[in-house]
Amino acid sequence: MREENEDMIYVLAYDIGTTGVKTCLFRVDDTITLLEGVSRGYRLYILENGGAEQDEEEWWQAVCQTTKELFAKTEVRPDEVAGISFCSQMQGLILVDKDGRPIRRPMSYMDQRAKEEIKKGLAYGPQIAGANVFRLLKCLFITGAVSTSVKDPMWKYKWIENHEPEKFRRADKWLDVKEYFIRRLTGECVMTEDSAFATLLYDTRKGKEGWSRSLCRMFGIHMEHLPRIIKSSDQAGTLTLQAAEELGLPAGIPVFGGGGDASLIGVGSGCVGVGETHIYCGTSGWVGTVTDRQLVDVSAMIAAIVGAQTGRYNYFAEMETAGKCLEWVKDHLALDEIGIYLKKTDVAESHEAVYRSLYDYMTEVVSKVPEGSGGVIFTPWLHGNRCPFEDPAAAGMFFGIRLETGKSELIRAVLEGICYHLRWMLECEERKVKTSSVIRFVGGGALSPVTSQILADITGRTIEVVESPQNVGAVGAAAVAAVGLGAIEDLDRVKDFIPVSGRFEPDPGKKKIYDKYFDIFKELYQSNKKNYRRLSL
Repeated sequence: MREENEDMIYVLAYDIGTTGVKTCLFRVDDTITLLEGVSRGYRLYILENGGAEQDEEEWWQAVCQTTKELFAKTEVRPDEVAGISFCSQMQGLILVDKDGRPIRRPMSYMDQRAKEEIKKGLAYGPQIAGANVFRLLKCLFITGAVSTSVKDPMWKYKWIENHEPEKFRRADKWLDVKEYFIRRLTGECVMTEDSAFATLLYDTRKGKEGWSRSLCRMFGIHMEHLPRIIKSSDQAGTLTLQAAEELGLPAGIPVFGGGGDASLIGVGSGCVGVGETHIYCGTSGWVGTVTDRQLVDVSAMIAAIVGAQTGRYNYFAEMETAGKCLEWVKDHLALDEIGIYLKKTDVAESHEAVYRSLYDYMTEVVSKVPEGSGGVIFTPWLHGNRCPFEDPAAAGMFFGIRLETGKSELIRAVLEGICYHLRWMLECEERKVKTSSVIRFVGGGALSPVTSQILADITGRTIEVVESPQNVGAVGAAAVAAVGLGAIEDLDRVKDFIPVSGRFEPDPGKKKIYDKYFDIFKELYQSNKKNYRRLSL
């Protein structure tokens, strides 16, 4: 028998990532505790013209299957769930018709087809940081940010309008990824404040009434496509009978707004106070610092984005590929190649393997390689880059390979390259805000003590890792639902509910070595910028 606590609730949280969903069941009492989690992957379709798309039915089937599997593995009954919430990838674009069906396959945040659209809409005339100065100033005044990336959803919207006009005419509402799921679960078309801000059409001075008619007119956006805005902890609706049957849940469960990954991963890390900094390393990577005012650094592509907390912002610097680089290494450098065969047995397949996974084995191997990877530096720009420079043509490379360089040095160089870039973004943030001396490190990359120590040594900061760092997005989703249900007083209290499981102190001697390589790392983009563009033509 489970012990019952009258103050305890169960929350079902879906973390909708780029490559898969994590469906998690949490108990919320004195802590937010993960009881069970089930994951399932789906595809990301990279197209030759710069497109990056996903399939909404693959998303939905993954959500349905993981929900049923989750409750088959736990004693908690579906009818005990008090609320449902989401954390998801952001800046996708799903245009749905009046019945809630997408007019075309969803466009990922990684999609970069709209090069002509951004040129016509922003990159013309007198410019600052690649944006028309008059439009830039108007955007900054209204939203506190400006849509200067070809990957921003506004330009995806314009791309569909220009290239697929028949489909565009069927559009009824503009949704982001979790908003699509909310529509499918409840029948309601809404957008949380953080997702609304990510469209860069949101007037931050107006709260829930925040769509800017002026910006929509300037960029040619149909305002009737924009849904009503709610807070992350607001109830969006309740689970419909049809969705409930497909998920294996009872109808009527409250569904909350939730938030995007850039908002809720910070909440799930426990960084909710002004000045607190977290670093995320998943498929992508970022540095986020909580502020109480809007800031922007156009030259470094950093902006204070609207978060889940009222009156708080997340000063946010992003890199496109972080953990994705390690996945590339696994597939193309490690498998079958770095002594992965022990006694002719593949440790990734052996039931007797000491290592939990191939990633564990790789990090164990590179832990024996001295800092600096024998002079090899890796640039982690495998799908272009956003911050501190916006360049879809930027690419990865190994710099400094010598005869004595081996695969182990190359793999460690990839980990170090990711951490160099995270430090670069951290230092760019320091130009505008004071980042914290103790940083919460979360995401799949934080599962590795080796990576955590490298990050501490490269940044010179103390690194803290929370329990289940790979699930902090779902933790954040559970937190906002718990606030909406009244189980947590407000989001400022969340840090009290999230324990730390590891702490890594920087080694000053190693930091000094890394400083030299970091200086070289920062110069590699400018030195190769023209050649990146030549290769991309």
